[in-house]
Amino acid sequence: MSVYVIGRLRAEDFSWAREYGPVAKKTVEKHGGRYLVQGGAMEKLEGKEDLPNVMVLLEFPDTASVHAWHDDPEYKPMIKLRQAKSELELTMVEGL
Repeated sequence: MSVYVIGRLRAEDFSWAREYGPVAKKTVEKHGGRYLVQGGAMEKLEGKEDLPNVMVLLEFPDTASVHAWHDDPEYKPMIKLRQAKSELELTMVEGL
């Protein structure tokens, strides 16, 4: 069963993304994941919560792969880099 990671990112300054993006992509792929959504136009259909600046949807083969990616020593410094300049809500959910 696939597992999905949904990211809702808010930021004012995206200068960190040049360094973060390639490492994030490399480590996602290293752990069997792939991007299904990365940015793109958004339109709110329902709800009161503001839209994020960026929405990301990742697909992984299982929860162990998600945890291996998020705990990857190569990715850890990128988390700190991102956190210094943005706010991210990151949610893992099992698929059907």
